Amino acid sequence: MPVEVPSRSAKPREQGLTHVLDSGLSVAQVDGLVEVAGDYVDIVKLGWGTALATGNLEAKLARYAHHGIAVVLGGTLTEVAIRQDRVDRLAGWLRELGISHVEISDGAITLELDRKLELIRQFAAEGFVVLSEVGSKDNERIMAPYRWVEQITAELEAGSWKVIAEARESGTAGLFRPDGEVRMGLVDEIAHAVDVGKVLFEAPQKDQQVWFLRRFGPECNIGNVAPGDVLGLETLRLGLRADTIGISDA
Repeated sequence: MPVEVPSRSAKPREQGLTHVLDSGLSVAQVDGLVEVAGDYVDIVKLGWGTALATGNLEAKLARYAHHGIAVVLGGTLTEVAIRQDRVDRLAGWLRELGISHVEISDGAITLELDRKLELIRQFAAEGFVVLSEVGSKDNERIMAPYRWVEQITAELEAGSWKVIAEARESGTAGLFRPDGEVRMGLVDEIAHAVDVGKVLFEAPQKDQQVWFLRRFGPECNIGNVAPGDVLGLETLRLGLRADTIGISDA
């Protein structure tokens, strides 16, 4: 290699995860993503409830499986199932599809923490890899940093593999202010109390990704990455872009 770059863990990774948002890719686009940046894609989320509306679900799942990429359905779909008291049906459908990961969130519904923890324990006990999510999609629902810490800690203890820190696909909620600015005090409080290797920070915008990589280094877990931004994110991780030259010193 002509230059030195930070060391990166290899797949399957526990740290330095890149979590990609698929909001409607075709099978050909999945193959194109893998051709260009497959080594850097760890988890793909089929956003919102798109899994129920897309015309290529089974074919696309087969392609992701062929390429060794884990798939999780959007947390909004789980929230609908919770609201309709159809969680067991959702779990059965995931098994039929061969999906081993599940997202449990409450960003769009009101869900008591005890019930959320019960669901995390239930899915984990049934062999699912659980990604739970903390934070609201509604900017009017501001949660104090200590509550973020309490919930993240409780959800990890209940069996979540990683806890997703909410930002929406736009990067304008949860961790961020409506203009996309990082809520630095919130992130600092989370980092002070929780192992950040257990947190997946949603950061869809490049400037947001740069901030987290500078703050936590190239092995920071980054989520809600657009398919076309995966290669760019990896160059940020490796210090091969002006924004993060010298990141190995982070």
